[in-house]
Amino acid sequence: MITKPGRQASPSVVTAQRLDDAIKRLRARLRAESGQEATGLTVTQLAVLASVVREGPVTAARLASLEHVSPQSIAQSLAVLKAAGLVHGEPDPYDGRRKLMSADPAAAELIDKLLAGRAAYLARAIDRRVPPDRLADVERAVELLERLAAADVPGLAGRAAPRGGSR
Repeated sequence: MITKPGRQASPSVVTAQRLDDAIKRLRARLRAESGQEATGLTVTQLAVLASVVREGPVTAARLASLEHVSPQSIAQSLAVLKAAGLVHGEPDPYDGRRKLMSADPAAAELIDKLLAGRAAYLARAIDRRVPPDRLADVERAVELLERLAAADVPGLAGRAAPRGGSR
């Protein structure tokens, strides 16, 4: 964070920036350690694929809502995933105007492999960097991060650009 000379950032702003920086570094490390970069898919495409695996069959509109991206971004990601044979669409039996997206079994295997790689890296990092008597601190930190991720903070909606290609 850059502050103007003579201005002091509040402690919560400084903490927020440190948290943002740490999350960015951790996400980059998880991408590298899991083999995600070798898939040839973007972060957004993999996130959409994971949502299709988890939620499918699912509409593109639901995916856009889940991923907090525009319908156009979902359409682009789905086009790439379809071309790769990882997802396919079928008409919704209740509304033939809509398509339900489902994942190919290979997609579920890919997502499972990536998630297992991330978990394995984090487990190794915790084992090497966190003394056993501090594991409860990690649990509390995870709980706090989950609460922050679920926070509905009034007045902030629409200020940040929607997630797209750099998720």
